[in-house]
Amino acid sequence: MTKQISKANYKPVGIVLGLAAGTLSGMVFQRIWSMTMHSAAPHPIDEERGWGEILLAAALQGAIVAMIRASIDRAGATGVKKFTGHWPHD
Repeated sequence: MTKQISKANYKPVGIVLGLAAGTLSGMVFQRIWSMTMHSAAPHPIDEERGWGEILLAAALQGAIVAMIRASIDRAGATGVKKFTGHWPHD
């Protein structure tokens, strides 16, 4: 029963953490792009930007999103285990 409670407790936590991860990763990507490229990040349908720049931006953004999401998910699961005594996906 406690494992089910742990999973149920994690669902809303996971949703909130997912939203936070998305917001944070967007901010981090924009910051890194502007610091390294000295311009705003390109939009995929920006006619003025080339394929290389668009694909580089997409790859960098994907890596940042994955890293931040994994970090936040892991921290959330660790917090749930500390609070409930059970890992949320056991």
